[in-house]
Amino acid sequence: MARILVIDDDDQIRAMLGQVLKREGHEVAQAPDGNVGMRLFREQGADLIITDIVMPEKEGIETIIELRNNFPEVKIIAMSGGGRMNADEYLALAKSLGVKATLTKPFELKELLAAVQALLE
Repeated sequence: MARILVIDDDDQIRAMLGQVLKREGHEVAQAPDGNVGMRLFREQGADLIITDIVMPEKEGIETIIELRNNFPEVKIIAMSGGGRMNADEYLALAKSLGVKATLTKPFELKELLAAVQALLE
């Protein structure tokens, strides 16, 4: 299947997404923030990146901008539960930066899997 990089500072969410995606046959790498995520992407590559927006160190918007500038073809799903702004504002910003799919936390796993499938086709 595909190699997917999951970037989220919440250990439980990251682990849960990793399990679900592995069950679907994907190879999954995980990162707790954008800095680690970018390092893993540069070292190992990925067919798809799923990133949270609000994280310590390097947050999702910064990560998306860096990915778009250096790897414009990479497919990205952004997810957010909100922070200083509400989730819809963060996700609208992510879309304006070229993200093709967004998920508002909490989301149904079937929503995630549908977005993953759509982007990988």
